[in-house]
Amino acid sequence: MKGMITIMEKNQAQEEAISHKDGPLLVLAGPGSGKTLVITERTKHLIKTHKISENRILVITFTKAAAVEMKNRFLRLMGQNRTVVSFGTFHGIFFSILKRAYGFTAKNIVSEEARIQALNEIIHRQRLEEADEKEFVSDLISEISLVKGNMIDLNNYYSINCSDEVFRTIYNEYNSRLRQARLLDFDDMLVYCYELLSQRPDILKMWQTKFQYILIDEFQDINKLQYDIIRMLAAPEDNLFIVGDDDQSIYRFRGAKPEIMLNFPQDYPSSKKIVLDKNYRSTAKIVEAAGRLITHNEKRFKKSINTVREEGQDIVIKEFKTIGEENTKLVEEILSLNKKGIQLSKMAILVRTNMGYGALVHKLMEYNIPFTMRDSLPNIYDHWISTDIITYIKIALGNKERSNYLRIINRPKRYISRDCFDSPEVNLEDVKDYYEDKSWVIDRLEQLEYDLDLVASSRPYGGINYIRRGIGYEDYLKEYAEARKIKVEELTDIMDELMDNAKEFKSYEQWFSYIDEYKEQLKKQGEKTRGNDVDSVTIATIHSSKGLEFSVIFIVDANEGITPHKKAVLPMDIEEERRLFYVAMTRAKDYLYILSTRERYNKTMESSRFIEELKIKDTNNDC
Repeated sequence: MKGMITIMEKNQAQEEAISHKDGPLLVLAGPGSGKTLVITERTKHLIKTHKISENRILVITFTKAAAVEMKNRFLRLMGQNRTVVSFGTFHGIFFSILKRAYGFTAKNIVSEEARIQALNEIIHRQRLEEADEKEFVSDLISEISLVKGNMIDLNNYYSINCSDEVFRTIYNEYNSRLRQARLLDFDDMLVYCYELLSQRPDILKMWQTKFQYILIDEFQDINKLQYDIIRMLAAPEDNLFIVGDDDQSIYRFRGAKPEIMLNFPQDYPSSKKIVLDKNYRSTAKIVEAAGRLITHNEKRFKKSINTVREEGQDIVIKEFKTIGEENTKLVEEILSLNKKGIQLSKMAILVRTNMGYGALVHKLMEYNIPFTMRDSLPNIYDHWISTDIITYIKIALGNKERSNYLRIINRPKRYISRDCFDSPEVNLEDVKDYYEDKSWVIDRLEQLEYDLDLVASSRPYGGINYIRRGIGYEDYLKEYAEARKIKVEELTDIMDELMDNAKEFKSYEQWFSYIDEYKEQLKKQGEKTRGNDVDSVTIATIHSSKGLEFSVIFIVDANEGITPHKKAVLPMDIEEERRLFYVAMTRAKDYLYILSTRERYNKTMESSRFIEELKIKDTNNDC
């Protein structure tokens, strides 16, 4: 549901941007302001009015899909089937430069599978034991990208995922493997291109001559390395036409630096600035409320966005006692709106992260409401913490598989070697014999037997709670969180949700049966909505909703610790969280619901500070 704005007449700001010819121009494009139209029309204007050759124009977007869409829009506008205007992503354009210089082909680009395999092998060689190796590798890939994209000196870098020494070792070995195989990853495309253009003035001159006019979409998401390369390519004429919205910069964790856009007027003192201040998407009440929110950010371009649409419906802000009440009212409102004629496909539920929404998904299935998950929203029961807990319970109920014991025996640490489990099935008496000269280990094994008996005789909720606190699994989570440099609450939240889900079941058999049924229903739901012909509600993280629009938006769990996220500590983190909330609000065309709870997993919650900052008067609180 990409925003396709139909504008019969261009407004003055759009006309001014489209007619710009030479020199640097900063176009601040608010939500729903027609930025794609401005980029394609300006490209047409250069060609038709100023007779600029098509092959002298470069249009850059951040995703391949966006580049294809931009190109198709341009072709329709020009009434032609092909063009030599270069439409592409940063990586695509920079790789084309490397291909000409070094003869690289697609075979020189390392596949995602090969990257993961290489990092897995490096981790194993370092003898690192990660509870969730898949998650750790994913975080390492993001961190490596962050270091490369911002040209950070590794000696002065402090890792966000593991010890600095471990990260440096992994980073260096990873890059060494790529070099030896003459492979490069997507970030290397930027690094190599920067080095090439910096060291070869003749090659730089050739590409400067080719790309006389450069247009960049979503400029607020640019990183330092991309910007430095673009500055080289645009020189000396500096015909840079950049379009973006600093208020929608939400990818700092990927290396995006909104301050690059904010500092553009200083980098280019001769640059002009145009604000596309007309929102063609949302009603007046939505635009005004979003505007009130974002003005609480200090580091931004001051701007006032207005709408061309009617005043519209009041924003609904509603606080519920529990998650259960929130989810029930949410699905009831979806059904009510659907009954009034609004298609499910025109509604979206936006979540802050992709964890913690199993109860919401279950409620949608309970009411037979089809849904499409834009992100891979994980099944809570597939999380490694859930797997650990379920493994404990399976052993308590008599399962003796070696793999199960290997998984949990040192969670928490009991200092028991894997070598003592030398048969497919485990007999703890044999393990005691293995440690017959170490009475302290035998004591721990006997304590484990006692603990497992208690777990076996408990109901699911009590059993999980005993594993967590009695056996000491939460102590293990604290140690793991410290080693991974993450907040332990990120892990204990999983425990809280798991315990809450298990409350209603009287036996492990019932609980396991429910887990199997839930997984099967989730699978069927995915198969049912995979085609485009199924009318279904979209569930998406706020990050992945950027660029989309829906008639109805539900922002759920608008609570402190969720949005803004508990990770956000520094002022710049809070400002990014506020931009994220702003993006969520401005996805809504007609109806906006902001929902929060007073309690979550038996913990008292506070409504998000962003709700107070909206300062909405006479708000309708009926949901």
